[in-house]
Amino acid sequence: MNKAENFSNESENEMESARVLRLRDMIFLGKGGFLPRVVHALISIALRLFFRRIEAVNAGRVPSSGAIIFVLNHPNGAVDPALVFVSLSRPVSFLAKSTLFDIPVGGFLLRTLEALPVYRRVDAAGDMTKNLQTFRNCYEALNRGRCIAIFPEGISHNETKLQPLKTGAARIALGAVSLKNEGERIKDKNEGENKEKNKDKNKDKDKTENSSSSALIPQPLSLKIMPVGLYYTSKTAFRSEALIRYGELFEVAPVALDENGEPPRDAVLNLTAKIETALRKATLNFETEREFDAVLKAEALFSSVYENLLFKNTLTQTFLQLQNLAEKYKLLERDEPEKMRELGEKITSYENNLRASGVTAESLSVLQHPARYVFRYLILRLLLIVLLSPAAIVGAIIHSPAYLFSNFIGLMFKTHGVDAAGSTYKILAACVFMPLTWLITAGIVFYFYGWQSSLISIPLTILCGYIALRSSETLIDLSVWLKSAWLLFRQRARFLRLLVQRQSLQKEIGEIIEK
Repeated sequence: MNKAENFSNESENEMESARVLRLRDMIFLGKGGFLPRVVHALISIALRLFFRRIEAVNAGRVPSSGAIIFVLNHPNGAVDPALVFVSLSRPVSFLAKSTLFDIPVGGFLLRTLEALPVYRRVDAAGDMTKNLQTFRNCYEALNRGRCIAIFPEGISHNETKLQPLKTGAARIALGAVSLKNEGERIKDKNEGENKEKNKDKNKDKDKTENSSSSALIPQPLSLKIMPVGLYYTSKTAFRSEALIRYGELFEVAPVALDENGEPPRDAVLNLTAKIETALRKATLNFETEREFDAVLKAEALFSSVYENLLFKNTLTQTFLQLQNLAEKYKLLERDEPEKMRELGEKITSYENNLRASGVTAESLSVLQHPARYVFRYLILRLLLIVLLSPAAIVGAIIHSPAYLFSNFIGLMFKTHGVDAAGSTYKILAACVFMPLTWLITAGIVFYFYGWQSSLISIPLTILCGYIALRSSETLIDLSVWLKSAWLLFRQRARFLRLLVQRQSLQKEIGEIIEK
């Protein structure tokens, strides 16, 4: 356990600030008036049902007051802002692509949550000149001590690394921190032209006031930028896991603006580079899919040695191990490519052996416990599943059409414009089909048994669906563990060879981490 303990000690401070977001916690963080709170609760329920686990790291770093710009990576469409939205007690105004505001329901929700439109060149109706008003709105919000969130990559994507950052986040930050007040934030050229044409007696006074208002006198504003990294075990798989990582805050210093209220290009590029460095620390970045796959397999194998029925890695631990392994793998591939190739072949061979045996790397660890403990653990869960099976079967039958339709829509609509949006469509479809399922069920019950039974059927239907969900997850876990036990008793020699092979590979990977 030395390697695991060393790794844990190195990241102890970060581990202490990691917490699993439970539904009641997410709903409790609702903010604003009645309607925003209702929307917050609905989003929380949808996310909590879609993801088996949502973990937030260092959310306590976010100050309770003051202007902040959150900069996020963007791997998963509208799910990305939704996760940050439900994990903070402070209201956050997100910059969202303008085409989303044209969707009837989506536009209503975005306006309710005070999102701001961004007009992009890649969108068919992207009128870039309209971004001037968006910048003004951002300046106003930040000067009121509000938070805004920006996706500086400018697009939701399926790549394994950050895409080149746009300069919008830096321009907004420098513009907001360098302007004194609303009258000095930006010069309205049309208004200036009208004032020049004014020939009344106050012409000289107007010129003086206009000159004063357009001087763009720098006024320091306490503005901070915070990177936020988003990581998913699977972006589109139902009941996968999500991690939200809040990075280190850093201050934005004011600069001298030009006559148009724009920050110098060098200052914008420098701040953009600083944002990129901070965001890379909070995210996973792999040059190729092959590299990502290799590191993912190595981490799963390494962690499986320590995981069992009592102990599971947190998403934070998994993320940090992946990040650490990614750095070491790059060095190994550069300095010792032959060793890298051999290790990859060994891991592939090991996985093939596991697959042929019908077990997984994690399931081998189950039988590290005493046989009596494992037996009792399995029997108790099987007994619970049997007792709840009537409700689970009913819930599965009722909700299966909605589940299948939601998955179908997620597969049919994998993008929205140029953005990856498969899980967004899947969650939105579930938000429509699941309540529709409850209403249809209530309608059928009403037809046969009356309105009182119909009302009672709605919470009962929801409860049965939840029981079916949890029972199916437990059955999947139990089936994996039972396969391991069967392999141990029927093919003990093969089982022990897999354990030895895993231990050898874990040691080799551990040496790479320590090197």
